[in-house]
Amino acid sequence: MSYGALSDRAVLALSSGAKLGGFYHNTGEGAISKFHKEGGADLIWNIGTAYFGCGTFAEDGSRIFDPDLFVENVAHAAMIEIKLSQGAKPAHGGMLPKEKISPEIAEARNLPYPATQDCNSPSRHSAFSDSHVLCEFVAKLRGLSEGKPVGIKLCMGHPEEFAALVHTFVETGEHPDFITIDGSEGGTGAAPPEFSNSIGTPLNEGLSLAHAILVGAGLRDPIDKSQSKVALIASGKVISGFSMYRNFALGADVCNAARSFLFSLGCIQALKCNTNTCPTGITTQNKDLSWGLDPSSKQVRVANFHRETVKACQEIMGATGVESWSHVRPHHVCRRIGLGQSRTLEEIFDHFNVGKGELLDGSGPARLVKCWDLNDGVSIRAM
Repeated sequence: MSYGALSDRAVLALSSGAKLGGFYHNTGEGAISKFHKEGGADLIWNIGTAYFGCGTFAEDGSRIFDPDLFVENVAHAAMIEIKLSQGAKPAHGGMLPKEKISPEIAEARNLPYPATQDCNSPSRHSAFSDSHVLCEFVAKLRGLSEGKPVGIKLCMGHPEEFAALVHTFVETGEHPDFITIDGSEGGTGAAPPEFSNSIGTPLNEGLSLAHAILVGAGLRDPIDKSQSKVALIASGKVISGFSMYRNFALGADVCNAARSFLFSLGCIQALKCNTNTCPTGITTQNKDLSWGLDPSSKQVRVANFHRETVKACQEIMGATGVESWSHVRPHHVCRRIGLGQSRTLEEIFDHFNVGKGELLDGSGPARLVKCWDLNDGVSIRAM
């Protein structure tokens, strides 16, 4: 949901709606623009591999992190999210055609203008290459931001790689404040179809594994999630109160939504996101097309959608006898697996049966123990 992928009026409507509704707005990797600031919402600054808004060009043309520029812009953010990967395009950088790069986009991303080539983010970070240096980078950003929460975002790939990351959290005592798990079902107009359709782990499996591994490492509480040391955020086709409730049952503390908020702006799924010809004005930089999107009216719809969706989730919690999101557990949700056969999420995903800190003792469900064992012959690639 970056500025660049979205029009200036769409970003303004979303940020204004978030402020009106009392919830945060994630910038996407396209940096903090003046339209984010104008909207006035609490911003989660998503920092990708190109370090838009906090990076510059090295002599060889690569993008590198610039701490001074980071300090300048982090004043406008409430939290910082380092994007390792995205559900719609794991291991692939963002793609913005040069035709969509306006002076305002170039200013926000610290890019030259006029653009002579497409803006394609690298597939990996230059500021770190392994989990230990990532933890150092998290600590560095926390210090530069004077203590603001710093987290990471990823789409689950091999569970062993996530387990190796959590090993580092335990060994160093340095961990992110939150982790966003993005499901492979997440959408984008900025990725090759083969990646968005076929790569990555769906949210149900990825989120439940992340929660279970963190529980086994002693970093999350399986009974009262609000007592966890690392918060979990879920994203990937969150469109209803029940999808929020299900994600809470799978281990999430917070839910992010993108596509569903585009519907509140008037998205008709014309599938023109990457062509700069979106007829609703949401994903185009063509002023003739975006002019029809009125932020003053759309912000109300954004706030209304959030309020009614959260209300629906609260009603479901009440109907199931749960007083708080933090107490929604895997046994609260059932799934039909065949004719006359239903199972709870706890029964479907055996890894939910791990005890807090159990992996540290080398015990727990077989699948998790295998993931946790870094000497089992499974190769862990650098980031």
